[in-house]
Amino acid sequence: MQSSMQDVVGLILGGGAGSRLYPLTKLRAKPAVPLAGHYRLIDIPISNCIHSGINRMYVLTQFNSVSLHRHIARTYVFDNFSNGWVRILAAEQTPSSSSWYQGTADALRKQLFQLQVPRASDMVILSGDHLYRMDYSKFVKFHWDHDAEVTIAVKPVTAEDATRFGILKADEDSRIHKFVEKPPLNKLEGLESLPGERPYLGSMGIYVYRGKTLIETLRKETGSDFGKHIIPAAIEQGLKVVAYPFDGYWEDIGTTRSFYEANLALTSPNPPFDLFDAEWPIYTRARYLPGSRIIDSDMQQVFLASGTILNQATIRRCVIGLRSMVNPGAHLHRVVMMGADYYETEADKAENRRLGLPDMGVGEGSVIEGAILDKNVRIGRNVVIRNHAGEPDVETKSYVIRDGIVVVPKGTTIPDGTIV
Repeated sequence: MQSSMQDVVGLILGGGAGSRLYPLTKLRAKPAVPLAGHYRLIDIPISNCIHSGINRMYVLTQFNSVSLHRHIARTYVFDNFSNGWVRILAAEQTPSSSSWYQGTADALRKQLFQLQVPRASDMVILSGDHLYRMDYSKFVKFHWDHDAEVTIAVKPVTAEDATRFGILKADEDSRIHKFVEKPPLNKLEGLESLPGERPYLGSMGIYVYRGKTLIETLRKETGSDFGKHIIPAAIEQGLKVVAYPFDGYWEDIGTTRSFYEANLALTSPNPPFDLFDAEWPIYTRARYLPGSRIIDSDMQQVFLASGTILNQATIRRCVIGLRSMVNPGAHLHRVVMMGADYYETEADKAENRRLGLPDMGVGEGSVIEGAILDKNVRIGRNVVIRNHAGEPDVETKSYVIRDGIVVVPKGTTIPDGTIV
């Protein structure tokens, strides 16, 4: 009997420590990191699943997962007449396993019992830190049409980019015969699959598995990672593994630099990833916030979330998140400001005065360039945060410099007059 998308389950891997995104992952899981001042990274794969007709999803979590669990529970609630659900599979101790997830494949292996419960014909395995739109129904149909046991989404890449990807060697029928994880430049010869400037096929870390094949593979293979162990083993065993070509916008935003640049790209007139696509909206938690209030401010190329107040400020190429407060005389240039979780009351502000704390937001006269301001930060008056591009990484109690970008962690206070 022909399967349908109703028989497909999505598996979203969100358990990694996210060390390359530190300190944004200091207090939250990587998929819970805010995106575009309004969303969270986990909203991307879940929205793609919903639009593709996949309405049964597992999210595997491990590190700092409280805010991620809270966001999913508040956001993705299906009605009683739908068989849809988004369920958390958190790392846990069981009689058969006392260790945490050791990798992407190990995470699924430790949840084998739960994976068998939906009796899925096929399973789509996704990452929680990619920015892209993909119709997984086309991906799954390609998988069915090729009668494949495993299908890997691939992107054409140059030789220079190939060293960052798992590289596949595929024939004219899309069947994969070789897989090399992040090969150095001198090992690329013979791995070309296409003509032209982008001859290599890079794995996007997105897979479709036959349900039975995935269960059997996880039982048989001991490797902990899909790219390093499971996929090469499937090819060596003669399983039919095929490559699904995808040439749309796709960005792995697992590092501070890539996260920062992907956010700022949203402020351009024709962003590579368009959040204003009416046919494929990105879903997130509904918030009942007022429109933003802009008072005598000068703005160019700004992505502005709801509920903000910008007062006599100058803002250039910035993402300004929910409930952000920017005070008179402040200048922001190439800043990703994530906003706040709540508004401060007059009593809160009076207590701030008593304690000598600035209010949440950016204080009067402060100049900030090339920075990420996490949620609930307090930037005092006349603070200067300058561009540190090309300088070595630094970590202090108040800020972290990663890839030349100053990151002010969640809830941090930067006193009046500080120069970074």
